[in-house]
Amino acid sequence: MDRFEELFPRFDENGIALIKAAYSIAEEALAGRVRGNGHPFIEHPDGVAKIAYDEIGLPAECIAAVYLHEASRFSEDGCDMSGWQFGQDVMTMVDGLNKISTIKPKDTRLEAENYKKLIVSYSKDPRVTVLKIADRLEVMRSLDMFPKLSRERKILETMMLYIPLAHQLGLYNIKSEMEDIYFRYADPEQYRAITNKLKSTEGDRQKLMVQFIEPLKQKLLDEGIQYKLKIRTKTALSIYKKMQKQKVPFEGVFDVFAIRFIIDCEEDRETEHALCWKVFSYVTEEYESDTKRLRDWISNPKPNGYESLHITVKNKEGSFLEVQIRTKRMDDMAENGLASHWSYKGIRHEATLDKWLTAVRRALEHPIGSEEDPMASYYEEDILALPSKEVFVFTPSGELRKLPEGATVLDFAFDIHSNLGVKCTGGKVNGKAVPIKEKLKTGDVVEIMSGKNQKPSSDWLNFVVTTKARNKIRQKLSEAEFQKAADGKELLSRRLKNWKMELDDETMAVILKKYQYKTVNSFYAAIGAGEVDVADVKTWILEIRSTEPQAETPEPEKKTRGVSSNPKGGDDILVIDAKNVRGMDYRMAKCCNPVFGDDVFGFVTRTEGIKIHRISCPNAARLIEKYPYRLQKVRWSDNPSNGNFQTGLRVIAAKEASVINEIMDIVNTFRASIRQFSVTENDRNGTYDIMMKIAVPSNLELDKVISQMKNLRNILKISRS
Repeated sequence: MDRFEELFPRFDENGIALIKAAYSIAEEALAGRVRGNGHPFIEHPDGVAKIAYDEIGLPAECIAAVYLHEASRFSEDGCDMSGWQFGQDVMTMVDGLNKISTIKPKDTRLEAENYKKLIVSYSKDPRVTVLKIADRLEVMRSLDMFPKLSRERKILETMMLYIPLAHQLGLYNIKSEMEDIYFRYADPEQYRAITNKLKSTEGDRQKLMVQFIEPLKQKLLDEGIQYKLKIRTKTALSIYKKMQKQKVPFEGVFDVFAIRFIIDCEEDRETEHALCWKVFSYVTEEYESDTKRLRDWISNPKPNGYESLHITVKNKEGSFLEVQIRTKRMDDMAENGLASHWSYKGIRHEATLDKWLTAVRRALEHPIGSEEDPMASYYEEDILALPSKEVFVFTPSGELRKLPEGATVLDFAFDIHSNLGVKCTGGKVNGKAVPIKEKLKTGDVVEIMSGKNQKPSSDWLNFVVTTKARNKIRQKLSEAEFQKAADGKELLSRRLKNWKMELDDETMAVILKKYQYKTVNSFYAAIGAGEVDVADVKTWILEIRSTEPQAETPEPEKKTRGVSSNPKGGDDILVIDAKNVRGMDYRMAKCCNPVFGDDVFGFVTRTEGIKIHRISCPNAARLIEKYPYRLQKVRWSDNPSNGNFQTGLRVIAAKEASVINEIMDIVNTFRASIRQFSVTENDRNGTYDIMMKIAVPSNLELDKVISQMKNLRNILKISRS
């Protein structure tokens, strides 16, 4: 058996010969080309071909089209296909894939529906779109090899286009994997925390499944029902979206997993339906069911072919479990979507294939979730926006700009150039005129409008979100106030000289209090702006000097100490006393430096008692996976912390002399203190790499410190270490 027969064992001799011919053309055309990791470029079409074959089940013509597409798109003169008759279907798919590969983000501004329309217009054969999804999955699996800007573009395209397309076509496994890859890059800390929690609770889920099936085993055996049980766990991103939508922690998401019955029986719909309902009756007889949560997609399958019974039941311990009941054929459909209809016998135009192609075409031609979308009425929940702390927008020339979530037209103007931001009067978003405070969405094309007489206003600080915009606005406002203050000081000095009067510090302090100005500079600026009449100042000076000023003695500050009590915890949960972090029973792990309030777990060591780790600790996944029997559930005491926790911060900052003092000032502003501080200069990047250890009473205080540091103009990146 040769290599291709091993890779594609379902195909007959003709199919294998077709793939071999296409591969030999690609191998010659791609010779010498390498990927970002230095490996031969032929690895990319190899990967796409395996996804198309193993995970979607496409026929040999599609596999050949993958290789011919990659060969021809890099060849200016085209590939030499003489001597081979690949057929019209294959060449139509190759042509469609080649045209789609010419679409660049700046040509479409990444407006998802327009981009999708372009893909559909180039996809005379709907299988082209399915192959494009397989291609994108291979790219997402290889993201690390791409440079940062290219990686961000590919993640953005995937989020806006390919994930919704995979959802529409019923390619749920591919959709879920792309979502999780996106989540891993978009929010690595949250991704790590959720995946580690899933690993640490895997044993509990297996135990629940064993307890669930025990009372049903004999009934199913007596009926001769052959079945397989498996646990379907939600993806990390799905869990995160539930947490955000319901505003609950990980433990508050009740449908983290479902127990799935997969019935092994002959592929006869009447027999399949009867067995599914029989299993359903046994489950609902044994367990209390929530009829509002019943989903019958056996009697009325979804347009994309999905068939299954879903019911939520409550076990004797009061835990809610989602149960899914389906046959082996239905499970194949649920896992692989409409693509599972492909015939491996080489029969063209059979009813199921035609039905599949029609459904794909219909799905592609209508926006997801619209009334015309064949799946619109079947979505159990809205397709939520993927979590992202950034928006990606474009200049009219197609240049990609990345901004924080909530950024406005004014933020965009300052991001282009400070002088443009200062003069910004509004903008055009996707050709429509909008005010400067208009919030931007990913995919928007933004054009800035400016005026030479425009000046920054303090009101701008109420809606801009970028550090650059805030700093520049403050700078311009300070410059304007400084000029007004200089004018006001000069005016008051002249008048005082004419009146033969002097203004000492004590008198100035009283006047500032009467006028309610916090600084002398703001008082002078008010005089310069005409808000304070200098004649009134003279009146106040005379009045103050005519009376004896009374010194005000401030009351001594009363200090209170927090009172802590020992809460009662469960027998199997270690309660951490926040005031005594160096107890005999446990210690804080130095690899992640937990702080009071962090999400944590305990790990029983051989010689040092219990080590407390953050759930997002880089070592957590390894410990949970390799030593689940040494994990200890822990929680913090209910009382606020009166102790101090040392934690590490790594700060990457622009190489500016002032930045170190600014960082220290912020730490000293809060209930925190610096215990260790080191700076490494990176001349190549023009940055400081700052490692510091600070002592804080809780993660709330730590979050304040980090948040304020992020607002500094010269801070590029900050993370816990």
